[in-house]
Amino acid sequence: MHSGHATPPGTAAYASRFPAGFYRTAQGLTVSTLGIGSYLGQMDAAADAGYVDAVGEALRGGINFIDTSLNYRHQRSERNIGAAISASGVAREAMVVCTKAGYLTPDAVPLDKITTEDVVGNMHCITPDFLEDQLHRSRANLGLECIDVFYLHNPETQLDEVEEDELYARIGAAFARLETLADAGFIRFYGAATWSGFRQQDPGLSLARMLDAATELRGDDHRFRFIQLPFNLAMTEALSLRDADGHNLFEHASASSITVVASASILQARLARDLPPVIAERFAGLTTDAQRAIQFARSTPGITTALVGMGRAEHVRENLGISQVPPATTDEFLELFLQ
Repeated sequence: MHSGHATPPGTAAYASRFPAGFYRTAQGLTVSTLGIGSYLGQMDAAADAGYVDAVGEALRGGINFIDTSLNYRHQRSERNIGAAISASGVAREAMVVCTKAGYLTPDAVPLDKITTEDVVGNMHCITPDFLEDQLHRSRANLGLECIDVFYLHNPETQLDEVEEDELYARIGAAFARLETLADAGFIRFYGAATWSGFRQQDPGLSLARMLDAATELRGDDHRFRFIQLPFNLAMTEALSLRDADGHNLFEHASASSITVVASASILQARLARDLPPVIAERFAGLTTDAQRAIQFARSTPGITTALVGMGRAEHVRENLGISQVPPATTDEFLELFLQ
């Protein structure tokens, strides 16, 4: 089975029930410009119930982009999302589900598939056998046959112990296995979800070298199509940092048909209050600072979806207020950004 770039008909049909300005097209998928994340929260039954409710509320309210990782809350976030999807009544084909692998997670470490040389800092691994094991654990946790986007999780962590050439050799080997897993129908696309890798230049990650690795494997038909990085009012490096040719990361990604997803859009709630009055003036029609911070991230030229961790249904309902207001135009965004 070849997953290719076929479009699941459900994403467009799902989006047609909600305001059109709330969606964009990425890799043939129709995705909400606000996505739900699942990083934070206690590892207890109350947080579990909160996430199940929040994800269900998101799916019913128009959010069809869901982000998680095997290591988030030690697999509980994935299992909560799986329970919410199952109970939501929303068709699987209507949503885009993303998860990640790279960190060693308690009760999910395949000791027979890794060696000490494979592991960096006693916590991080991206060898092919490890990634395949983690993918199948995530599929089981989520109750899904196919993961839409499977990310290498913070691959820049490897640079703590290995040289750049060795890192890209490891990434190339990982990509080769992920292409095989996509052929088998277990993933649709893969990518890199980063914290510092695409926000700093030394040491940092090279999108060009990652693309070279993917293109060497499959030419233009490779499935390396998504990157994720923090972008918000307080962390704008990916937009402002430019290479010797004057281009920023978003411009490189767009030219290479790579979809960019912003994480930490409200910086773990630190941007959900006390924003400068000019932000409210520029983003009319929104009622809370959390909405305004999300509006900034999702309006950034080059960003498709802005992720916000939402572990309670009331936060979902509040943040969904942005679905009634189109993203700012490029001119409006730049007027604020360059002010």
